[in-house]
Amino acid sequence: MKIVVYGLGIIGASICASLKRRNYSVYAKNRSRKPIEYALQHGMIDGEAKDYHGADIIILALPPRIAMRELDEGNFPDNIVVVDICGVKKPLEEVVFSRKRAYRYIGAHPMAGKETTGIASASATLFDNANLILTRNARTDNDAFDTVKRLGTAMGFRRIVECTAEYHDRMIALTSQLAHIVSNAYVKSPLAETCLGFTGGSFQDMTRIAGLDENVWTELFFLNSDYLTAEIDRLVFQLQKYRNALIHSDENKMRELLAEGKKYHSSLLEY
Repeated sequence: MKIVVYGLGIIGASICASLKRRNYSVYAKNRSRKPIEYALQHGMIDGEAKDYHGADIIILALPPRIAMRELDEGNFPDNIVVVDICGVKKPLEEVVFSRKRAYRYIGAHPMAGKETTGIASASATLFDNANLILTRNARTDNDAFDTVKRLGTAMGFRRIVECTAEYHDRMIALTSQLAHIVSNAYVKSPLAETCLGFTGGSFQDMTRIAGLDENVWTELFFLNSDYLTAEIDRLVFQLQKYRNALIHSDENKMRELLAEGKKYHSSLLEY
């Protein structure tokens, strides 16, 4: 089986390295040459792919709008399996199924990453024990889906979740996108500039993902704006309750809110 990965950022390169670790034949395509040279030097790939000729599976590790264009205009061999790994799924699925395609499409989203970006941050073990989301609908090719699922297991993912593209986007607005916005907004307090010596684990947890790639995440936010806006509104509504308790010196209400949040958190630990 020959796999071509298009895009050698941290996720694309980690896909290459994790598959090479399992002795798959892996080739890479990239818009610039330097990451190809790095991947070759570090044994992440078997070679460079100028096109998709001879491939069995293509994995698009590209920013969302570039991936959408490739899914619409790419010169894919007939019946090949094409996978995208973008952080939104519904807009890409809509592009794919806007007309009849000769390829078989599977949407995927690896729930793994680091605070750093680029191929130098890639690792063959990045996906070990992580979660992988695969999307499907009535038009999904079952054999292609099963093939990608097996690849996910080979890459080290511990849990593989299956859902629709719409459900994925609704959930990811909460579990990923909102978290990045909150972290990015949190560090804008003027006190953050003088916090040396006052920080601990809670501050580090809250700020870990604040240094996001503004270009990539702006794309993701706007492609999922309806679901993300709804989650921001829910968070603002909840924060207003805590603020009101403080303004009105209502300690009982604050205890009630904190106990309620602790209860919800306890239920999350079961997962």
